[in-house]
Amino acid sequence: MTLTLPPKVTPRAYARLAEIAQASGETKALRVSVEGGGCSGFQYDIRLDDAAEGDLVLDGEGGSVVVDPTSLPFLANAVIDFTEELIGARFVIENPNATASCGCGTSFSI
Repeated sequence: MTLTLPPKVTPRAYARLAEIAQASGETKALRVSVEGGGCSGFQYDIRLDDAAEGDLVLDGEGGSVVVDPTSLPFLANAVIDFTEELIGARFVIENPNATASCGCGTSFSI
């Protein structure tokens, strides 16, 4: 039996949220949600937003990440990180629930 845990947010992701808040002058949470669509069946929607009633709020040093109740089962045991690569800097999700993903990194199937 696998223990289902909420997503984990890395210190690097929280640090990037702190940088965004400092640069913009406003503190918004990083909303991570899962929607139907994309080339693999589901896609991530990652954006800055305010927490809503019923959201899971993950607070860390530098910011907050919020996940709505509908998306939470799709993100169980996932890791939300921030990466800087040659192609650009972005928030990424390492999702153990995804059985396949496409090259864009925002679409997956279960």
